[in-house]
Amino acid sequence: MSTDFQPNERYQFEAQRLMVEHPPNWHHPNKQIVFDIACPPGSAHGGEIEYTRWLAMALPQTADPAAASSILEERPGFYDYAPVLDPPDAMGWHVNFADPDLFVAYGTSLFAQDEMQVVEHPALGALKEALIARGAAGVTMDSGDPTPVLVQGVERRCMVATEPNSTAGRPSGLYGNQFGRADAGAVRHATIPVIPPTITNLIAIAAPTGGYGRYSTGEIKQVLTTAFTGYRAASIEAARYPVNAPCPVVIHTGFWGCGAFGGNRVLMTLLQALAAEMAGIDRLVFHTGDASGTNAFQAAQRVIAGDLNGPRGDIAPMIDRIAAMGFEWGMSDGN
Repeated sequence: MSTDFQPNERYQFEAQRLMVEHPPNWHHPNKQIVFDIACPPGSAHGGEIEYTRWLAMALPQTADPAAASSILEERPGFYDYAPVLDPPDAMGWHVNFADPDLFVAYGTSLFAQDEMQVVEHPALGALKEALIARGAAGVTMDSGDPTPVLVQGVERRCMVATEPNSTAGRPSGLYGNQFGRADAGAVRHATIPVIPPTITNLIAIAAPTGGYGRYSTGEIKQVLTTAFTGYRAASIEAARYPVNAPCPVVIHTGFWGCGAFGGNRVLMTLLQALAAEMAGIDRLVFHTGDASGTNAFQAAQRVIAGDLNGPRGDIAPMIDRIAAMGFEWGMSDGN
């Protein structure tokens, strides 16, 4: 595991050149429809995109559950990419619920969180193609160890409405497998250009998959290490761009690994909170989706404030205590 806290890879791309030289490759017609709306002919792509990949970092020796609870904030609904903190120079990041092969299915019919994020930020598809052309690793896991990828400065050029809306031609919504089945007209109706584009910074981390029964101590440590490494990398990168003083760091996340992978919502919430505290993050904004998400979020808060309540303590026995609580894997949602 890394101890020098520097990225293993760092590449910079001028966005316009990236889109011209490595255009995204959309394999499904509905993805092409969204792209044509977001990036009509003659579109200019601004700024620079910075890619970094980080080796797994060793966990700190201690964690503070009370501090973790204090930085955790619920936001009902899904990512809206709106700023959270004042002053406006706070640096915001959004977690990408990544595959070990970064953006691997971006051009396919799939439309889960990862693929949706790429469609709304089409330069991410170009970034994937550029990494392939360079022979770069482009992975968020390597030999079983997390290698989070950070992407800074990518334009969000559209938003796609995924909620069910019979009037708009999407009675079952567009999320997940529904997107590939949707009528072209419904996809067009659901796609709204973002003018001017906003800028997003991403933390791409891959959640564990294939679990069954109770979470083991090793699985819990793996989740913590993955989230901590990605979040700490974001804090390190933010420190490279001070305005007048160290800027606050805000991370937006949600039920990472709890859809297709069947992760436990309560456990994945509290582990991300602990990881953010250990990484020195100022605010962890948790997008809970709906009422069931709110219930899981509140349950995680109760665990942090109750079973884990206490002063800063050693992380190893804390992981053992969490494992002893008997959190269990769930089932895939099919998306």
